Amino acid sequence: MSPHRKTLLLLRHAKSSWDDSAVSDHDRPLNPRGKKAAPRMGKLLRELGLVPDAIVTSTANRAHTTALLAADAAAFRGPILPDPSLYLASPGRYIIVASHARDDVEKLLLVGHNPGIELLVEQLTTRPQAMPTAALAVIDLPLTSWAEFTLDTPCTLRHLYLPRELT
Repeated sequence: MSPHRKTLLLLRHAKSSWDDSAVSDHDRPLNPRGKKAAPRMGKLLRELGLVPDAIVTSTANRAHTTALLAADAAAFRGPILPDPSLYLASPGRYIIVASHARDDVEKLLLVGHNPGIELLVEQLTTRPQAMPTAALAVIDLPLTSWAEFTLDTPCTLRHLYLPRELT
């Protein structure tokens, strides 16, 4: 990949459990379907040659667990950075987090939540895209530095992967 391009990988957390009403929204775990979908998306990253150079995740249990399972299946060996500001973040917050990535990071994976992640994909690509649980958006950016990244950066949606479409 050219040093003049960056790839933003946006992964919505996998399906979470609503079984225990005493558990806070932030602490909800993945349900069995989510525990299968998260590694499936990580395996896809590996198969596509899109293993990230860095991963930043919401601190919510369901997002952090999704990041861990996907990273393991992708054979990602770097640190997974929890960022509390990604919990139910706005599109602008995702941009701020991404803009702090090191310039040697070509592929950055952010793991978060709707509606922010879905709105971000729409704002970056100028077309609405549903982002169901464990959906992965692969977005190309014409940047040499993450610090240049704004909501106005002209981005290209390379592909949107949905776990239910994978075999």
